[in-house]
Amino acid sequence: MTTVAKVAAKPATMAQALQSAMRDAMAEDPSVHVMGEDVGTLGGVFRVTDGLAKEFGEDRCTDTPLAEAGILGTAVGMAMYGLRPVVEMQFDAFAYPAFEQLISHVAKMRNRTRGAMPLPMVVRVPYGGGIGGVEHHSDSSEAYYMATPGLHVVTPATVADAYGLLRAAIASDDPVVFLEPKRLYWSKAEWSPDAPDPVAPIGRAVVRRTGRSATLITYGPSLPVCLEAAEAASAEGWDLEVVDLRSLVPFDDETVCASVRRTGRAIVVHESAGFGGPGGEIAARVTERCFHHLEAPVLRVAGFDIPYPPPMLERHHLPGVDRILDAVARLQWEAQS
Repeated sequence: MTTVAKVAAKPATMAQALQSAMRDAMAEDPSVHVMGEDVGTLGGVFRVTDGLAKEFGEDRCTDTPLAEAGILGTAVGMAMYGLRPVVEMQFDAFAYPAFEQLISHVAKMRNRTRGAMPLPMVVRVPYGGGIGGVEHHSDSSEAYYMATPGLHVVTPATVADAYGLLRAAIASDDPVVFLEPKRLYWSKAEWSPDAPDPVAPIGRAVVRRTGRSATLITYGPSLPVCLEAAEAASAEGWDLEVVDLRSLVPFDDETVCASVRRTGRAIVVHESAGFGGPGGEIAARVTERCFHHLEAPVLRVAGFDIPYPPPMLERHHLPGVDRILDAVARLQWEAQS
């Protein structure tokens, strides 16, 4: 086993934390392989895999053809034979050609073999808007994966969680769809992989801001927006709690419901479309478990029910501070009516 050198805390981006997670996992475990389009020589479109091919060789950080179904099908075979592939899908909407492999084989193999053959693999998917990308570069596809039994679905919103959740995903014996918010790749924070408990547990949410008036339930790219909205709401006398889900599947009912029971109100915020989106499932779970504590209906602030708009219109499409504050004001009205 290779010993990973200790690194002092210093400013790092989410992309650097993700890169460190893969590098450390590859150094510790020779069965970990990274593969995808342009992940080797180029270091990935977002440079998340930069340097891995040089350090570990092209056999372990491998450039693949532009064939997502083939990439994921190859990863299935690798996992069946004892390797731990980490697959990169270059953009969210580019992952759809591989969907059949994911649904028919990756998600079902453990059940199909009565537990004899788990598929320890990670499918990394850069997702979401906020970068001025066009239609096939800004999808929020999490609802598809959440609706597929057999998959874990996680998404980091902080630099530390980018490292910790990816390390946990690579170590998991179950397949993990790892959704990386593109707009947060260049967000920075003081961070070191040698911090206490650097691995973030899959299936556990965290309260990022405590409050008493209402709970904002969010994840991934919408977390910074919710924290900004919470600060703005304080000027109006609203004390908002912000819960970062981190893990969409498994879902942390305990942390979410404990927060909602304290505040009595909840708003779910995400970039994905509202109709058929994650917010509907989350709102239903909260309502079922917290009905007698709710002082108003659970509301949703989401992307509009349209294909992703052109770059100049995305600021209107994505949930922003004003739309969240409008929902907060509506909660107050609903509670009084």
